[in-house]
Amino acid sequence: MTFDAHQLDVFLLVGSAVTLLAVLAVRASSRAGLPSLLIYLLMGVLLGEAGLGIPFEDAELAHALGFGALVVILAEGGLTTNWREIRPTMRLSLALATVGVSISVGIVAVASHYLLGLSWQVSILLGAVTSATDAAAVFSVLRAVPLPRRLTGALEAESGLNDAPVVVLVVLVSSGAAVEDGPLAMLGLIAFELVVGVAIGLAVGFGGAWVMRRAALPATGLYPIAVLCLTVLAYGAGAGLHASGFAAVYVAALVLGNSELPHRGATRSFSEGIAWIAQIGLFVMLGLLLSPSRITWEVVGLAFAAGLILTVVARPISVLVCSLVQPMPPRELAFLSWAGLRGAVPIVFTTIPLADGIAGGERLFDVVFVMVVIYTLLTGPTLPLVARWLGVAQRAEPRELELEAAPLERIAADLLQITISPASRMHGVEVGELRLPPGASVSIVIRDGETLVPERRTVLRRGDALLVVTPRKQRELTEARLREVSLRGRLAHWLSDER
Repeated sequence: MTFDAHQLDVFLLVGSAVTLLAVLAVRASSRAGLPSLLIYLLMGVLLGEAGLGIPFEDAELAHALGFGALVVILAEGGLTTNWREIRPTMRLSLALATVGVSISVGIVAVASHYLLGLSWQVSILLGAVTSATDAAAVFSVLRAVPLPRRLTGALEAESGLNDAPVVVLVVLVSSGAAVEDGPLAMLGLIAFELVVGVAIGLAVGFGGAWVMRRAALPATGLYPIAVLCLTVLAYGAGAGLHASGFAAVYVAALVLGNSELPHRGATRSFSEGIAWIAQIGLFVMLGLLLSPSRITWEVVGLAFAAGLILTVVARPISVLVCSLVQPMPPRELAFLSWAGLRGAVPIVFTTIPLADGIAGGERLFDVVFVMVVIYTLLTGPTLPLVARWLGVAQRAEPRELELEAAPLERIAADLLQITISPASRMHGVEVGELRLPPGASVSIVIRDGETLVPERRTVLRRGDALLVVTPRKQRELTEARLREVSLRGRLAHWLSDER
C-alpha cells in the first residue's frame, strides 16, 4: 500500500481538525465535570464504523501505537512529579503496584470465573488489565483536587509503576507461557523485569542529567527534546534487554524531572503538550477500534459486574493489605480505594490478547471498554465530593506554577500559587504577618480578577490568589509556613508541626 501526497493532505486535514476539537473539548469537559478521555473515546467511535465510517480493525497496530502513547504519558508523569511529594509514601506505592496488583488480579479472576462464567484465561486477563490504574487519568484529575501530598504522591507513584508488572503478566497469560512455565517462574520473570527496568531507568536518568548539565546546546528548544528523548531511550534500552521498558521510562523521567537541569520549566511544558497529543491520539484510536454493534446488554452487564467487583471488593482489600507496610488513617485509605482511576491503560492492554487472537479477545476488549466508560463517569467527577465527605480535602495548598521564567532559572527560584479558600484562616492576615523565609516574598495578589502589588500591610482576603517567589532551597520552608498560617492563622508558630 502506497501513501501519496494527496493522502497526506487528507490525513493532515482530518488529523488537525480532530486534534483542535479535542483540545477545545478539554475546556468543555472541565466545565461539565467530566474526564476528557470520555469525549475523546466518543470522538473515535463517531469517526469509526458507527459514524463517518473510517475503518480501523488492526489490533496489532493499535497495540504498538498504544504502547508508544503510554511511553510518552509515563514520561510526562515522571517529569512533572515532585520526588519530595511521593518519597514519604513510596513504600505504599510500591506495595500497591506489586502486591496490590496481585491481590486485585486474584480477586477479579476468581469472581469472573465462578460468578460471571468466563474462562480462566479470560478471567485472569480481565483481572490483570483492570488492576492497573491509569497514569493519564491520575495525573490530570488528582492534580486538580486539593489533597494532602501523601495521597497524591501515593496515587501518582502507583500509577507510574503498576503498568510494568501488569503488561508482563498480560503478555505471559496471552501467550500461554504462564501455564507452561508455572507461577513461580512467572513471578521470577516479573521481578527480574522490574528490577532491571528500574536499574536502567536510574542509569539513564542520572547519566542523562549529568550530560544535560554540561551540554551547552545552541537553542533553548533543544533541551526539552533532548530530555524527552532520554526517557524514550530508557524505554528502548529496557525493552531491548527484555526488561520492563515502562518501569525504565518512568524512573528515568522521575530522576530527570527532579534534577537541576537548564530550562526545567520549558521541558515540563513541552512534555505536557506532547503527552496531551499522545492522550488524544490514544483515546481516539481506541474509540475507532470499537465496534458498537458488538456492545450488547450482556456485555454491559458483564462490564458493570466486573467493575463492581473491582471497585468495591478488590481495590479496597488490596489497599487495606498494602497499608500494612505503611499505615494511614482509615479516611485516607478509603479515598485511595475510591481513587483507583482506570482510563485508557486497561483498554490498551486488551489489545495484547486481541492481537494474539486468543479466544474471547474481542469480548474482553468490549467489556473493558464499557467498564472504563461506566466507572470513569462514576469515580472521576465524584472525587472532589468524596474528598470533602471523607475530610481529606486540603485547604489553601501551595502548588508550583509550570512557567518558563528565565530570571527564576538563573537564581534557582520557583513560583508558587496559593488560593485562599473560604475555610482558610489566612483571611484577614497581613502580608507581613506571613513571615516567609528569607528570600521568599508575595509578588502579586490577584483579587476579583484584578492584580495588585502587595505591601507589608496589605490584608489578605478569601478568594485571593497569591503568587509567591521562593528560592528553591527555601521552598519546603515556604510551603510549610503557608500551610501553617492557613490552618492556624497569624499566630501560627514557625513550623510548629515539626518541632
